[in-house]
Amino acid sequence: MHPPCVLTVAGSDSGGGAGIQADLKAIMMQGCYGLSVVTALTAQNTRAVTAIEAPTPGFVAEQLRAVLADFPIRAAKTGMLFSAPIIAAVADGLAQKDFPLVVDPVCVAQSGARLLLPEAMEALVSRMLPLADLLTPNRLEAEALAGMTIATREDALRAGARLLGLGAGAVLIKGGHFAPGSGEAGETVADVLLTRTGVVRDYVRRRVATRNTHGTGCTLSAAIAAQLGLGKPLEEAVAAGRDYLQLALETAWDLGGGDGPVNHLAPYQRLLSR
Repeated sequence: MHPPCVLTVAGSDSGGGAGIQADLKAIMMQGCYGLSVVTALTAQNTRAVTAIEAPTPGFVAEQLRAVLADFPIRAAKTGMLFSAPIIAAVADGLAQKDFPLVVDPVCVAQSGARLLLPEAMEALVSRMLPLADLLTPNRLEAEALAGMTIATREDALRAGARLLGLGAGAVLIKGGHFAPGSGEAGETVADVLLTRTGVVRDYVRRRVATRNTHGTGCTLSAAIAAQLGLGKPLEEAVAAGRDYLQLALETAWDLGGGDGPVNHLAPYQRLLSR
């Protein structure tokens, strides 16, 4: 017996709070074995991304080929894909996948640095969205992909419908402003899930007042992918991933001089305390 193999295709974060590093931590904390395809190297910390170096699309494709040829992948996620040629390489490599794929359409780092070249947006929409069993944009990413402003839950539903129309199997729009009493000024945050089968579900959690939110999107999408790899149905996988992120936020570490990372080890630490 071995744990389910879950793959992350994303950029590296030298600060350890987001990207490949966050994904592998989150995947392991769900009880899965994490594998990785590195699409970009970033020099970053809690304050800023200071440099980005991308491998050739051919090398990205070779990483993906090597992993898929030898491991029984049960689920995968994508994060930072950076350029149109890298997106094409990843899309070609995943075209015949037989496992669920979570696409986190990473465009901009929390520090404001661009992690997807402007000219790559069209490739992201045309090549990755049709492969996505679940798309997990935050509000700004959803606005860019759907071509509209999102200010209310009704806006989120319309944007989600547009994204389903572009090929995604399901969409989880994150942002926390889509339910009564939620948002930055409220006591709760809410994300909304829409699926091609007509499911509409809000995931409402208590708002955590912390600046240490670096890597939240990566962590959530990786946790959901791992839960899918464990065989959970989509709605349950999203709920479990959101619960994991909630605990990681509630115990987030105040590291560095900027926005610190969430605590990926939170469930393990809670277990030890017992």
